[in-house]
This record gives sequence, structure tokens and C-alpha cells, in this order.
Amino acid sequence: MGCCSGRCTLAFICGMQLVSVLERQVIDFLGYQWAPILTNFLHIIVVILGLFGTIQFRPRYVTGYAAWLVVWMTWNVFIICFYLEVGDLSRDTDLVLTFNLSMHRSWWMENGPGCRVTPITPPPSWAPEDHRYISISGCLMDFQFIEVAHSSLQILLALVGFIYACYVVKLISEEEDSFDFIGGFDSYGYQGPQKTSHLQLQPMYM
Repeated sequence: MGCCSGRCTLAFICGMQLVSVLERQVIDFLGYQWAPILTNFLHIIVVILGLFGTIQFRPRYVTGYAAWLVVWMTWNVFIICFYLEVGDLSRDTDLVLTFNLSMHRSWWMENGPGCRVTPITPPPSWAPEDHRYISISGCLMDFQFIEVAHSSLQILLALVGFIYACYVVKLISEEEDSFDFIGGFDSYGYQGPQKTSHLQLQPMYM
């Protein structure tokens, strides 16, 4: 019963992770955030493998999923520090999240709740010709705090998923130890029926 409950909970957590990271993947695609796009793609693959291992009693898959969650939490901590500009990090650096392929920022910068985008014409002389120069105002929440909230949710789900993954691996291992399929019933001290002979030989007189 405990194994079923633990597996069902972990499967639910994996489902929540898939939904949340798919939403995040769409947002990162719209914002041309190439580093998060690649990392999200890896996370989706590993979560699917973890879900498969949970359903099919594959402890190696679940163990790999748990190990990846440590990397995933570390990545999201970095994202939080990046958007909050901890230390020498700056969210205006193009190289970090876009591989210096574009000047795009987070999609939430222009599309956050309440944000009003106003094109500025004529654009400054230093602005590239293929980019528009805009002014953003009226945002109810700055885009960096929305990104921090997304990363915090991912850390929370990953932390709970890591705990339940370790729990499920422990339960599966205990079940495998309690059923010795190689030794059959020998591990339970089972002894087959002993053949006894009730036939008594009688001398034959000719």
C-alpha cells in the first residue's frame, strides 16, 4: 500500500513538473532564451523517463531522475541569482541566456500583467535598424520577479520530487529483496515434500 501511494504521488509530481516546464518552454521560445530552452528540453526528457521508471518499477530510471533534479535545482538557483543580479551577474548580458545570438530579454518584459508597450519614434541613432526601440510602463510586476517566481516553483517541485524519488527507490528495493525470484521459495525456507517409500519387500517362495 505504501509503495502504491508513494508511486502515485511521484507520478503526480512528475505530471505537475511536465505541465509547468512545458509552459515555461513556450515562454522561453517566445523570448528566444536559448540556454533555458535547451535545459528545459533535457528536463522534459528526464521527467518522462522518471515517470516511466515510477510506473514500471525501474529503480535505475527513478535514481537517474533524482540525480537530475539536483542539477535542475542548481540551474534554477542560478536563474534566480541572474535575474536578481546577485554578485557580478547582470540580466542585461546577452551571452548568458541567448548565447549572444539576439538582444531579446524575457518575454515577460513586454507581456507582463498590466504592461503597456509604447514604440519610440524616431529611434536613437545607436539602435540597430532591425530592432524596435520601445518604452514599457504600467507593469504590475517586474519581469524579473515573474521569472524568479517560475524558478522558485521549479525548485519546490524538484525538491518534493527528489524526496519522493528516494522514497520510491527505497520501497522498490525492499520489495525486490523480499521476493527472491532467483532462488524461488528457498529464501522462505520452503522444503518440498519428501518422498517416502511405504512399499515393503516380501520374500518370494517358489
